[in-house]
Amino acid sequence: MNLHEYQGKSILKGYGVAVPMSIVATSPDEAVEAAKEIQKKTGSDKWAVKAQIHAGGRGKGGGVKIAKSLDEVRQYADDIIGMMLVTPQTKAEGKLVRRILIEQNIYYPGPEKVEEYYMSILLNRDEGKNMVMYSPRGGMDIEAVAEETPEEIFTELIDPKVGLTGFQARRIAFNLGLSGVAFKEMLRFSTALYNAYVGADSSLFEINPVIKAADGKVFAADAKVVIDDNALFRHKDIAALRDFDEEDPFEVEAGRFDLNFVKLDGNVGCMVNGAGLAMATMDMIKMSGGDPANFLDVGGTADAKRVEEAFRIILKDPNVKAILVNIFGGIVRCDRVAQGIVDAYNNIGDINIPIIVRLQGTNAEEAKVLIDESGLKVHSAIALQEAAELVNSVL
Repeated sequence: MNLHEYQGKSILKGYGVAVPMSIVATSPDEAVEAAKEIQKKTGSDKWAVKAQIHAGGRGKGGGVKIAKSLDEVRQYADDIIGMMLVTPQTKAEGKLVRRILIEQNIYYPGPEKVEEYYMSILLNRDEGKNMVMYSPRGGMDIEAVAEETPEEIFTELIDPKVGLTGFQARRIAFNLGLSGVAFKEMLRFSTALYNAYVGADSSLFEINPVIKAADGKVFAADAKVVIDDNALFRHKDIAALRDFDEEDPFEVEAGRFDLNFVKLDGNVGCMVNGAGLAMATMDMIKMSGGDPANFLDVGGTADAKRVEEAFRIILKDPNVKAILVNIFGGIVRCDRVAQGIVDAYNNIGDINIPIIVRLQGTNAEEAKVLIDESGLKVHSAIALQEAAELVNSVL
């Protein structure tokens, strides 16, 4: 589950990670009041005005501004709230900005130069360990750093049974070129950040940039936080932060019926049981000249009702010109899937796009009888290659 920046920073703060003071606003008036409150408590005479959407690269799209007066806070808030913000991580139409974050200035003057670093924590699946990835070149895409100066990317593999050791925290600070106050600050920062990552059952923390302020203090200037969905039952407070407005409505609806669904941009709707078979089906569609419109795994315990709901979700996509049903009956019975197809036809009404069905495995013969006797206009196939070619032929 993705979180907004302000939500992620709230979690970080709870674990002792230093974050700038910030307040969420949904209107220009609220933004100005937030800036006044931040100025009163921190003395900040500048503010960052930051769009809150589930996408990176907000600054490149005009979603992050630095206001040098309360009038500018109001102006930037008015400009950003309600805009369709387009970034390298959004679709072409962008995302609607419903709220902004007003944040204190941490680029204040002092005896030292302000520095920007990159730091993230994620699971290294090859090693079966958590990993801290960090670089002295923060504030830019880590992909660009990896391409241009890979020697400036460092990693620390962390045994989850042990956690981030003091030696590793010191090595992080050393590799970032820190000393004095900033060195000690980074020790606290990296340790608290790792504790937050583990404590919140996260799958990704990305802080870009980490700021070393002019007085040596270290802050998380940004926060991309992704929580492991499988652990949300342990974090009811975090689960309550889910912003459905930021998610694809098709995927939200599919989740209500325990369907694993991801919306894509193609024209062939897919309904498959099993993630591996779904990926193979999508590959075959591409190889046969088609383009998948979705990833949809109905799961191993799919019944007729779930299959019908899967059909309804697929058919809501106006781009879908054909549907491929590919079921291998192991745990799930093919006759249940067939009954769901028949029920979808009868309950939804006239379905005017071709449907190609490949049912193999448990009760496949019974499933074929159900479909044949239903009078439905369905193309049947035995081999996966044959099914994919049928899809391509009817487009």
